[in-house]
Amino acid sequence: MHISLDSLEEALSIRRQMDTLEKRLGTLLGGSRSTAALTHKGKRRMSAQARAKIAAAMRARWAKRKGRTAATKTVKKKGGLTAAGRKRLSQLMKARWAARRKAVGKK
Repeated sequence: MHISLDSLEEALSIRRQMDTLEKRLGTLLGGSRSTAALTHKGKRRMSAQARAKIAAAMRARWAKRKGRTAATKTVKKKGGLTAAGRKRLSQLMKARWAARRKAVGKK
């Protein structure tokens, strides 16, 4: 995109006029706070109460999506091997290793 110097100067002049008009409008409407509301340059801040309300609503949605109510929280056990199951697997692996060692030794 190629912009000529004349177009750039005209755009700058219009921008200055807009700034001047925004300032005048702000003073008419009651101060700099109205100007900030008109230009949306400031950060939007949310109260802690509103943030907590939104977070609670999201937790309820996630719980509903997972098929639970928001009040109940079940902890799912990770892993799944009992001590007896672990011992049984250990014995099976030791037997496999012994069989493999025995097969290698015979060759």
